[in-house]
Amino acid sequence: MTIIDGKQTAATIKQDIAKKVSGIVARGGKRPHLAAVLVGHDGGSETYVRNKVRACEECGFQSSLIRYEEDVTEEELLSCVDKLNNDASVDGFIVQLPLPKHINEQRITEAISPDKDVDGFHPVNVGRLAIGLPGFVSATPLGILTLLQHYNIETSGRKCVILGRSNIVGKPMAQLMMQKERGDATVTVLHSHSKNIKEECRAADIIIAAIGKPHFVTADMVREGAVVIDVGTTRVPDATRKSGFRLCGDVDFDNVSPKCAYITPVPGGVGPMTICSLMLNTLKAAQHGE
Repeated sequence: MTIIDGKQTAATIKQDIAKKVSGIVARGGKRPHLAAVLVGHDGGSETYVRNKVRACEECGFQSSLIRYEEDVTEEELLSCVDKLNNDASVDGFIVQLPLPKHINEQRITEAISPDKDVDGFHPVNVGRLAIGLPGFVSATPLGILTLLQHYNIETSGRKCVILGRSNIVGKPMAQLMMQKERGDATVTVLHSHSKNIKEECRAADIIIAAIGKPHFVTADMVREGAVVIDVGTTRVPDATRKSGFRLCGDVDFDNVSPKCAYITPVPGGVGPMTICSLMLNTLKAAQHGE
């Protein structure tokens, strides 16, 4: 059994990005600039954005953080998006989700220019992915595919089960894994209303769990020699931790891992690769603008 080290893989890729940025700047080019818009004080979002800012520093990017309180209006947020769309110094930007309930997330997402949508959530980028055209790919699925490639895990012709059908992970992951030039796998997407989930998982060569339920994938759902990718990051109370919580994946790691050829841990698996993919998308946006 091999534990897939997302942290180390991401560090290697970020070093490569930093070298490319040094070359761009040495040739008189502009340093890539990523901006993030953060609304409110959600603990998970705060941590995630802080990690993005740190990753920008490691890659040699310029970064900007624009903060709003929880009571920001939708119109104020749309005005901010419009400014960032028209700011030539900004190559790409994200509006950190989730947003407060009084704001229409879809309206905000659609207001972002597809050329600066480094999260890969805009319908134009989602559509381009679906038909195999170049565009920005959602960061978590891109990070997972990069991990599989980095570890030389064969995906072509393999049976891949994806647990979850979210717009952020499940659906774009299925698109990537079925595309001939990328995963080239046989893909099954399962969700809360699917029948025979255990049987489907047991038949899979690769399981990608993105269902948001701690320890949902148990040992009796995984065949010997399978590859298991755990996207879950649910906060569960833990009095022994200083923070009062710990991150828990969708996979029962202790019992599932002995059966696997490869498996990602939580934390330290998919998470670092999500931020790494955002950096790759930002570099791509900056190079497109040259």
